[in-house]
Parts: sequence; C-alpha cells; structure tokens
Amino acid sequence: MRPEKASIVSDLAEKFKGSSFVLVTDYQHMKVGDFDELRNRLAPAGAEVHVVKNNFLRRAMTDCGFPDVSDKLVGQTAVVTGKKDVAPVAKIFKTFASEFKIAALKIGFIDRTVLSKPELETLAELPGREALQAQLLGLLSSPATKLVRLLNEPGAALARLLNAKAQKEGKPVEAGA
Repeated sequence: MRPEKASIVSDLAEKFKGSSFVLVTDYQHMKVGDFDELRNRLAPAGAEVHVVKNNFLRRAMTDCGFPDVSDKLVGQTAVVTGKKDVAPVAKIFKTFASEFKIAALKIGFIDRTVLSKPELETLAELPGREALQAQLLGLLSSPATKLVRLLNEPGAALARLLNAKAQKEGKPVEAGA
C-alpha cells in the first residue's frame, strides 16, 4: 500500500479508537449543500462525518478489531464518529433521512458491537443519556420517598388529631407547636 493511502487508513483507525461509536451511512445522491447541512446538525452532538473509500474503511476496521461487515460496505460510504452519546446522533440521522430522503444508516458499532439498521432506528427513538439518567434516578428514589412518607405518617396523623381536638375545644393552635 502506498504511504499516503496507509496514512489515510491509520488516521481513520485513530478516529475509530477515539470514538465511542461508529455509524456507517450511504451518502449516495447527496449534494454538497445537503452534506454541509448534515455536518452542521451533527456538530452540536459532538459527531463528525467523513467520506471514505470502502477499501480504506475495511482496512481501518480490521486494524481496530471490528467484526467483518464487508457485505454492508458497498456503494458510496461515509462514517460518523463521536465521543459523546450515540442516541442523539442516531436521532439526527433519522430526522435528516426523513427530511431529505437520503443518507440512510447502513450499520453501526458501539464498543465494537454491531448494530443493525432496525437497532439503530430503535436507538434513535430513545431519549438522550441525561433524560434516561433522570428517569433511572426517579425510579431509584421513588421507594425511598415512599418509605420516608410512611415513616412520617404516624407522627403527622397524631399532629392532625391533636390539632383537630384543639380546634374543637376552641383553643388557639400555634404553628410549629
């Protein structure tokens, strides 16, 4: 392999090693303006898209220990890499593909695990990492909240009973007493 081609493959392999995910997409029929729009949408999500030859992609994936998916690497291919959460990126692709009718995802990888096109579409439906963490925190704190309420209820019931008795006898009730 010529040195400039080897350099391209090693640069691509470095991008894969520094990325938490890799998405492979078909960019056939995309105009330059469409590609720029996709790049602009991906940038806030911490993702980059790069056009790459399939042979270079195969070699870089082999060098990085990805499973062999040569059958999926046909046509005009671009790869998306990033260091942040993959769900917002998949959501951006789903929205972009529905708006422009181009740039369909072929396959994806998270921690070298292959994700099929239907799995990527399911991933696009998920809320972001922060929303999922908030939901998990809510689920975990719910039993503790219920326990605290349950433990406080006998004291609160006694306070309400004493307050009702004092009001019935016509005595003024002091707040906090």
